[in-house]
Amino acid sequence: MFEKLEKFVQRLAEIDDQLASPEIASDINRMSKLAKERASLQTVVAAFNELRTAQQDLVDAKALSSDADQEMAAMAREEIPDLTKRIAAVEEHLKQTLLPKDPNDDKDAIVEVRAGTGGDEAGLFAADLYRMYARYAQRHGLVVEVMDSSGTEQGGFKEVVFEVIGPEAFRLLKHEGGVHRVQRVPTTEAQGRIHTSTATVAVLPEAEEEDFDVPANELRIDIFHSGGAGGQNVNKVATAVRIVHIPSGIMAVCQDERSQLKNKTKAMTVLRSRLLEIATREAREATSATRRAQVGSGERSEKVRTYNFPQDRLTDHRVNLSVHGLPEILAGQGKLDTVIEALLQDEQARLLAQNNDD
Repeated sequence: MFEKLEKFVQRLAEIDDQLASPEIASDINRMSKLAKERASLQTVVAAFNELRTAQQDLVDAKALSSDADQEMAAMAREEIPDLTKRIAAVEEHLKQTLLPKDPNDDKDAIVEVRAGTGGDEAGLFAADLYRMYARYAQRHGLVVEVMDSSGTEQGGFKEVVFEVIGPEAFRLLKHEGGVHRVQRVPTTEAQGRIHTSTATVAVLPEAEEEDFDVPANELRIDIFHSGGAGGQNVNKVATAVRIVHIPSGIMAVCQDERSQLKNKTKAMTVLRSRLLEIATREAREATSATRRAQVGSGERSEKVRTYNFPQDRLTDHRVNLSVHGLPEILAGQGKLDTVIEALLQDEQARLLAQNNDD
């Protein structure tokens, strides 16, 4: 561990030298990447420096504990237990920071919510999930931009695709992927019977061009009139964009912007992210089953959560966590933080166990 930490110290010094270089200062993209890397290293290096200081303090205290000056020796002996605890705590913190980090954690996220089984009620539930994530994201200082949506007459969504932009957007939302189930009495139910409906959620890290290059000859781009709310621009100008990846048949649509160029850019971002997810999943499935992540894989068939309205209870089946207060949760408030934090802690615990096995 110490050898790895020393390399981090050296790398931090290298980054500081590069950031001071006029050549790097003129390259905004390179400077941004170095700044992000520096921020992640700085936390680890600061903890390492704290550990080294505490270890040296412990060496000094043990040396003084047998000093001829009895008062000085007594003070040193009193410090030894506290220093020992401090060292253990810092070492544990360092183990956490050295765990393998998902390279996508700092990326923006593309979230896709689709109505599943349950007819109109499934569409309304999909809309509830969209609002929950949008409010949660806004509470965390993230920006939400709708990229494509298909509504229902009842005010729900057949599907809605939106981007969440900001620091650690993907990290916060990545475990939301899977099948979400709701049990409640629909507004259209005259006899008060409880219905079970579902919606699927997929969370993709936003893929940049350098992450996944798609040859132009593999794409078909269609321009058409938006099917949105209407208006002068929609009626007269075709701005909606559909991009199809010919080899795979994967498609992305964006019609939220009034600019054809902006729609094309957003649709390409969604398409690239979907293709990257497929490539990543195939690579993961090619590895040993013991190395596959069991939580937050984003598989559509994985039932991850139940929202039980009669009992006012959310249950996350992956971590066996039940939380009451569905109105607060669907409003994207604090209790949703509790659930998401439990999933992140579970991920960290599994990584730590895997690291110890290695």
